[in-house]
Amino acid sequence: MDEEWANLLEDRYDFLAPRNSRDCLAFDCPTDYLLELFKSLRDKEGCDLLMDVTAVDWGENATPRFSTLYHFFSLARKTYLRIACDCQDDLQPSMPSVSKLYPAADWHEREVFDMFGIHFIGHPNLKRILMWDDYPHFPLRKDFPLAGIETKFPAADVAEDTGVSVQAAPMMGGPFVAPAEGHVSKSEPRGKDQSWTEECDKPR
Repeated sequence: MDEEWANLLEDRYDFLAPRNSRDCLAFDCPTDYLLELFKSLRDKEGCDLLMDVTAVDWGENATPRFSTLYHFFSLARKTYLRIACDCQDDLQPSMPSVSKLYPAADWHEREVFDMFGIHFIGHPNLKRILMWDDYPHFPLRKDFPLAGIETKFPAADVAEDTGVSVQAAPMMGGPFVAPAEGHVSKSEPRGKDQSWTEECDKPR
């Protein structure tokens, strides 16, 4: 990690708090300073590219429950920077939109809104990007079941043509677990109970 840049950022922005990270330079930023910081990152610190915007749901009993995470890349320094910011409201999480500063945030913020239900204040067109507009759930929240929730198709013609509703994923073999150690290619979640697969192995 770029220790020189880390020290420079800490000196210039005393509201930043170093964040534990194994892969790149990372800081926590208070919500009130988010837009000020991002404008400065763009104009003064050489953070040319906003690579990604995502979020974390820390669980229903956590406060703060939701955090947004922003990943930048500096072409000049050839390194990454992560900024994390906690949503102040656990029940109706929101965050200022940074899409006017970094246009690439437009679709990323829509995806976070769609999957986590975090509203980005000031976004020019904040609507769902993966699920339909009236879908009542947020699939990446911790309280959304792994098996999914069966939900009726909103369009009558789709339901009529297919004859089905949205099907929840099967929970056969669950609960699902992934090893805590080892290469990521070997860490695909597996069901504890695999006996159900015997039915799939029978010749048809």
